[in-house]
Amino acid sequence: MTDDILIRTHGRVGHISLNRPKALHALTLDMCHAMSAALSKWADDDQIEAVILDHAEGRGFCAGGDINLLRHSALNDGGTSGRKFFHDEYQLNHQMMTYAKPIVAFMDGVTMGGGVGIALPCKYRVATENTRFAMPETGIGLFPDVGGGWHLSRLGGRLGQFLALTGARLDGAECLWAGLATHYLPSEMVAEAKARILDKPGRIAGVLSEMVGSPPKARIEENADKIARHFASDSYEDILASLEAADTDWAAKERDTLGTKSPQTCKVALRQLKESADLTDFADNMRMEYRIASRVLVRPDFAEGVRAVIVDKTNDPKWNPPTPEEVSEELLDSIFAPLPEGQEWTPLV
Repeated sequence: MTDDILIRTHGRVGHISLNRPKALHALTLDMCHAMSAALSKWADDDQIEAVILDHAEGRGFCAGGDINLLRHSALNDGGTSGRKFFHDEYQLNHQMMTYAKPIVAFMDGVTMGGGVGIALPCKYRVATENTRFAMPETGIGLFPDVGGGWHLSRLGGRLGQFLALTGARLDGAECLWAGLATHYLPSEMVAEAKARILDKPGRIAGVLSEMVGSPPKARIEENADKIARHFASDSYEDILASLEAADTDWAAKERDTLGTKSPQTCKVALRQLKESADLTDFADNMRMEYRIASRVLVRPDFAEGVRAVIVDKTNDPKWNPPTPEEVSEELLDSIFAPLPEGQEWTPLV
């Protein structure tokens, strides 16, 4: 068992608290395994009716996965330990997505990358004024994984493509508006909400609905038409051209933002969301994302992106390929291609 995660039961409710505050509760492999084991145990326990997922303290719900492990793997072991992390993390994502009992995630803080992967499969997703939701992987040369292809492609209005490409951060009210959260609560009401759920685990929807305060206006709503128009294409070059042609401050800002992102990752994300939208089984999505992950992990952009953004904090990544035009269809085909027999991702048995 790891101290980085607290697993308890309170009567008829299982309770998982992420407990790695200095890393904003970023997931390690041990944490993924501990969550999976607890969920498996409670799935077979007739006494447990529901599960609460939250974080122990600090300003993060879950800031992502273990990026340092992944970079070390890319640089030192040919991606072997990184692929193991992705494989098992994705098993947890799928386990939560198909879980028979309701899970309530309290996204009361930074919810990014791997945090999105464990929040969005939950039946109930509670945002607060502290929520900071993002899939920022284009900035580090990875891609919006952990089920991002599935979740983002189903948002509508091309909002998912916008979030995947720009890494834009949404607050709690924006998450509710977009459908990423099912409920919004002021943070001072979270403790009471949990207490009521522990008391009446069969009435989670009623408990959360009764307590809802009025969320602030979602700022992103004002830009919804612009997002739908400029991010309409599945061609990255078309999106860039659309933003270039628009003589507005908003378009210029988004174009400048995209100029800092990995061209490879942006093209991967657009294809990933396009293909995922046609899938009917979340396991098929995770199989596709594992193929992508196992390859982009050891391509140049990931180690370089993490160096520039997280390690050295110079924010000057040298992307390879350096331009969208140089990210060929052949390269994308190789990233999305099936893995050799025996190496494909499989769900937890």
